[in-house]
Amino acid sequence: MKTSIKERRPLGTSGIQVSPVALGCWPIAGMTSRGVSDANSIATLEACFDEGINFLDTAFCYGAQGESERLIARAIVGRREQIVIATKGGIEWSADLKMVRDARPEILRRHCDESLRRLKTDRVDLLYLHSPDEQTPVAESAGELKRLLEEGKTRSVGVSNVSLSQLQEFAAHCPLTAYQPSYNMLQRDIEADRLPWCIEHNVAVVVYWPLLKGLLAGKLARDHAFESGDGRPKYSQFRGDEWQKNHDLLEVLRPIAAECGHTLAQLAINWTIHRPGISVALCGAKRPDQLRDNAGGMGWRLTDDQLARIDAALRQRGVPEPMRAV
Repeated sequence: MKTSIKERRPLGTSGIQVSPVALGCWPIAGMTSRGVSDANSIATLEACFDEGINFLDTAFCYGAQGESERLIARAIVGRREQIVIATKGGIEWSADLKMVRDARPEILRRHCDESLRRLKTDRVDLLYLHSPDEQTPVAESAGELKRLLEEGKTRSVGVSNVSLSQLQEFAAHCPLTAYQPSYNMLQRDIEADRLPWCIEHNVAVVVYWPLLKGLLAGKLARDHAFESGDGRPKYSQFRGDEWQKNHDLLEVLRPIAAECGHTLAQLAINWTIHRPGISVALCGAKRPDQLRDNAGGMGWRLTDDQLARIDAALRQRGVPEPMRAV
């Protein structure tokens, strides 16, 4: 069934309307992606406006000096009211570029204020707690984000990388619009608890890794040799038996994608955004061609027969090992 590529969905109960595919703005920060340039990043951001994507997802820690937010500010000049911007606070980099999780209220406020300055705006549309830390009660972090909401520095609030109990505790202390977990064909653990809770409480679920770090795009051959510094082999899905099982799955999915007239990446994205309770898939890109490929995951639907064949292929593949780094 064809739908408009300008498709919009409600972001929880916020009144904000967003595209079901959003641009994840971590790659343009250039910290872990090769071949990143300001020119390509700006062109990628600008391509959103032509491809029906109105939702940009960034964070205080996306770039050692906030490169992602600064690039967004450059790209949205004259377009701010047409764009939904989400950013996150609670993670920053140490002087030696080690990731530091700090969700204390004063840190969240500082991150928010600095993000607004970088983005050259007086408010964001969605502000997340990027991650809780072990020392700060979730209730304290939630309370500060509620104050930032009441002050008009954000139109809505979200939380990422939390358990069900933390999700519930956060919502008890701050109006909650969105929850951001990882989710894709091979990572579906939220279906057991957090996803049903979000559906029941009308919380938008905005997922990252819909292509599982590129694996589900199908562009990595079975014999692919990962370059030194590529972090993916530390995950079981990119090694040994799990790697082979995943490639067996991709071989079944390829003809279904071809039948649809779409790429394998577009099939995986489309499957994700039409799962019950999933509002948005965050898809990273650092070049316009990648952005356009991702955008092609929306504006259409898999048939019931195609979905049944995908479900059968996933059952045949078996339950994947958890995505834990070694």
